[in-house]
Amino acid sequence: MDFKGVEKTNKEAKDFVSALSPKDEATVVALYGDLGSGKTTFVKAVAGELGVEQTVTSPTFVLEKIYKLEGKRFEHLIHIDAYRLDSKEELLALGWDSIVRNPKNLIFVEWADKVEEIIPESAKRLTFENVDEDTRRITHGEKN
Repeated sequence: MDFKGVEKTNKEAKDFVSALSPKDEATVVALYGDLGSGKTTFVKAVAGELGVEQTVTSPTFVLEKIYKLEGKRFEHLIHIDAYRLDSKEELLALGWDSIVRNPKNLIFVEWADKVEEIIPESAKRLTFENVDEDTRRITHGEKN
């Protein structure tokens, strides 16, 4: 889907979130795409849709941010940025095995290609592309 502007991003996020429901383990959303392609903007829109009031920024330097969700299908929105990771072991050190087992967690992983080997097969996969200066494309897909 191609989109321009915040309103379209918010609508795509709303539609995406409304289709999610907890399963036997965490719901993992793997995000792929170049710098500036809209990954963090999409996570911000999802967070807003889920009622997160804190400012949502990319956790590039802290690697992971956890937002408590009140009165939602999920208890936590976990935003991970794997850009600076060199291996899956670094994500495992953050407690990946534990957070991915909790069915009440909704986990978004930016730069999922850096840790692809531990992204669950069941993960939703979204690829972000810059079409032009103002237009972004999100492709829903299978394992990269």
